[in-house]
Amino acid sequence: MFFNIFQTGIFERQFRRQLLVTLSATLITFCHGIALGWLSPMLPQLLSEKDTPLDFFIDVGQASWLGAAISLGGISGNFSFSYLMNRFGRKVSLYALALPNTCIWFLFYFAQSIEWLYVARVCAGLTGGGMFVVLPIFIGEIADNSIRGRLCSFFTLTMNTGIMVGFIVASHIPYHVIPCAVVGLPVLYLFLATRFPETPQQLLVWSREEEAQRALKFYRHCDGPQVTKQQERDYQKQFDEMRLAIQQRSKDAGSVGLTMSDFCNKRALKAIATGLMLMIAQIFSGTFAFINYMSNIFDAVHTQLDPNTNTIIIGAVQIVGTLASMYLVDRYGRKILLVVSCAGSGLGAAGLGLYAFYAEETEVDLSAYASWLPVTLMALIIFIANVGVVSVTMVVLVEMLPQKIRAVATSICLGCLSFFAFTSLKTFPLMMFHFGLAATMWFSASVSALCLFYVVVCVEETKGRSIYD
Repeated sequence: MFFNIFQTGIFERQFRRQLLVTLSATLITFCHGIALGWLSPMLPQLLSEKDTPLDFFIDVGQASWLGAAISLGGISGNFSFSYLMNRFGRKVSLYALALPNTCIWFLFYFAQSIEWLYVARVCAGLTGGGMFVVLPIFIGEIADNSIRGRLCSFFTLTMNTGIMVGFIVASHIPYHVIPCAVVGLPVLYLFLATRFPETPQQLLVWSREEEAQRALKFYRHCDGPQVTKQQERDYQKQFDEMRLAIQQRSKDAGSVGLTMSDFCNKRALKAIATGLMLMIAQIFSGTFAFINYMSNIFDAVHTQLDPNTNTIIIGAVQIVGTLASMYLVDRYGRKILLVVSCAGSGLGAAGLGLYAFYAEETEVDLSAYASWLPVTLMALIIFIANVGVVSVTMVVLVEMLPQKIRAVATSICLGCLSFFAFTSLKTFPLMMFHFGLAATMWFSASVSALCLFYVVVCVEETKGRSIYD
């Protein structure tokens, strides 16, 4: 399946630079993923007075704030990077992502108190919030319609790979070695980001038409001696379509600017509502909280395997799920993946809740003959979520929103995503502590059922839709 992902387009000559630029730009999501994965294996150590690698340990309340602090940074990152992107362009925003990510590792290394870790998690949120605003739009603008879904899926693939690496290094490498090993990656990302041009759409907005032509030729690989006449015609057609769309948007914006009517028409309201519902599905179905508190969950159900080993297994499953999404998204469309994802993650969460209920509320020792079940159910949840709702949400959002309000509406949806993530990460350990893991899992299953109903009834297929519509 892995090779089938690429054999029908991405490695073709005209798409090769789009792939390489996407890989370079998503290196920052790999770095961010390591910072996300770091927390789950490290949290039990920080909660233990005996095992903590620092000069202090934390309690459950502080642990919940440590988990949730990333979302406070995420809200700030959503809106600050949206402003930065619209004011200074995509490339400057890409450069800026390296700064908060670099700060994370210095703060982890020199941490003297819990406040240092809070600030580090806020910096992780700034990186994540900025990434979710900048990278889907950047990749969407440089990508050809026929491969946009797969290229945008690299965003999730690299982040999930980073999460798994974070799980591994936090489980097996000494605390203070990790920042020293990782801090060079955002510097490498910053260097790679200087090696490709601004998006042609942004250059046209700035009325730099010659540079826009060169940028489009670069991304379509039409700037060498081997370009055929057919490729030249295809390039010119794409450039003319892009120029007309940008000119029309500039004309509309110059005459009246953004008004409430742009957000309150039927198409815009439906697109924003769909975006918000997919954000709810991505967060309150539990997937994000599961990743952050994975080791604690496995510890609660008393699996025979080491909780950190289970966590690493789930990290690998995330990657497989994202690869499956990349294989399926441009073949079978977005909606079917969302339907399967919401249904499967809901069933998996309900099943894990049932297992946790018997493990917590009865004297039956399930681990004696079903120790494999918790990790299997969690693997199902994480796999099926990454096939659909985790990987496809940003693709659908970019394709559904009208071009005129896309940047602002994306920031609104992602601001809500960060707020939802803060609520989920803050309440998840408290719900586990006060209500038990079973009730927490059943709540997640209920949210998945609600989102499944909305996707089936209200969400339209966006496969192949032009981003200029």
